[in-house]
Amino acid sequence: MKKVSFAEFGGPDVLRLIDAEEPHAGPGRIRVAVRAAGVNPVDWRIREGQVLGAHPITLPSGVGLDAAGIVDEVGEGVEGVGIGDRVFGEGVDTYAEFAVLSAWAPMPEGLTFEEAAGYPSVVETALRIIRECGVWPGQTLLVSGASGGVGSAVLHIARERGIRVIGTAGAANQDYLRTLGAVATTYGEGWVERVRLLGPVDAALDLAGSGVLRELVALTGDPGKVVSIADLAAPEFGVRFSGVAGSVPEALAVAADLIARGELHIPVEKAYALADAAAAHIDSQAGHTRGRRVLVV
Repeated sequence: MKKVSFAEFGGPDVLRLIDAEEPHAGPGRIRVAVRAAGVNPVDWRIREGQVLGAHPITLPSGVGLDAAGIVDEVGEGVEGVGIGDRVFGEGVDTYAEFAVLSAWAPMPEGLTFEEAAGYPSVVETALRIIRECGVWPGQTLLVSGASGGVGSAVLHIARERGIRVIGTAGAANQDYLRTLGAVATTYGEGWVERVRLLGPVDAALDLAGSGVLRELVALTGDPGKVVSIADLAAPEFGVRFSGVAGSVPEALAVAADLIARGELHIPVEKAYALADAAAAHIDSQAGHTRGRRVLVV
């Protein structure tokens, strides 16, 4: 089978499309014929060799956590899913023609494989960091870098829970944030003053890693109310760095429910061929994403 792999840490150029042995579903796992794989910032952070405790790496390594596809192997002890079922979920080395998933759920009706592949990790991350920052219905959450996949999921979930959101993003994504129910403002010079004019902030999320933690702590008044998924320097500011996943099955169930009720829709900004994984990483690292990027297998 074809699989994206890297044998050394580095830039996008270390990614290679190689011939590899097919993986097989062990106990409690399923294997899917991958139709689409989600591209997440954690993928290129791992490729660079950033120290993310939840994702230890042995080289050479495959790439990717999220996938949507068709079940073609069911491991021992697995119930409720069969060969030929359409599922989305999380596993390992999903930038490949076949991948083993450790958590999955039936694909919601009406979704394409490309759309479904964009949900697992971003919804799990959104649920986790909303919980960790301790924001409640009726309070205001500031989201720095709000237009990407995780930001889009945060905005949907916060709106559904009655949490007011102020979102920062580039000028081109202001209307997009407003369609998701956020009070939108641009980042760049003077952004702190613009946020203050929009009202007090109870908690904040750093999704872009753009060096704004000091300002987020000042805006909330409490480092314990700030969570980052993108800045490894977070502990220096007393801020929690959130990198260890919570319950993916719970996140998939929440995602499926919100999608079915029309409360969650994250657009696919761009789909890439498997051979173009490096280009997908370059674009993901550049930021300014509106929604999700995926690989089509």
